[in-house]
Amino acid sequence: MLLNFTSMKIQLITEDNFSDVVEIYKQGLATNIATFQNDLPQWEDWDKGHLSFCRISIYEDNKMLGWTALTPVSSRCVYAGVAEVSVYVSQEERGKGIGKILLAELIKQSEANGIWTLQSGIFSENISSIKLHEKCGFRMVGYREKIGKKDGIWKDNVLMEHRSKNIGID
Repeated sequence: MLLNFTSMKIQLITEDNFSDVVEIYKQGLATNIATFQNDLPQWEDWDKGHLSFCRISIYEDNKMLGWTALTPVSSRCVYAGVAEVSVYVSQEERGKGIGKILLAELIKQSEANGIWTLQSGIFSENISSIKLHEKCGFRMVGYREKIGKKDGIWKDNVLMEHRSKNIGID
């Protein structure tokens, strides 16, 4: 099915649409290649853990297709312009360009909010996420072997980074 990009709307993630975020996150958890987490987040914890800006979702016909958000990498002031990316696309919408729309919007909004570096730690077997990030200008900057366990299995992480050409570094 082809998507009608003109009928899609970017919306802010709020407590009101958080149940849609959780549903898509749950689908990501089911893959076992999206996150080390095993539990679904509650709004209060998710809200505290993510930056107050760049909470982006995309809808078509009142249905959330995917979302992206940022978490700070450190509380130290020197890292105020560096954030960790989360991006999740509904299972039935994967491979249709939704992730690319979300990441492009995230890059634009993050730069408008003073973020000069976006980073992602992606399970090495999550090839589609690695390719998505590459398409959006991220580059591989490292590889962490057996950095953590998911359901008792050691996982490797590919470290990817997007550096702004517009802000931060002179």
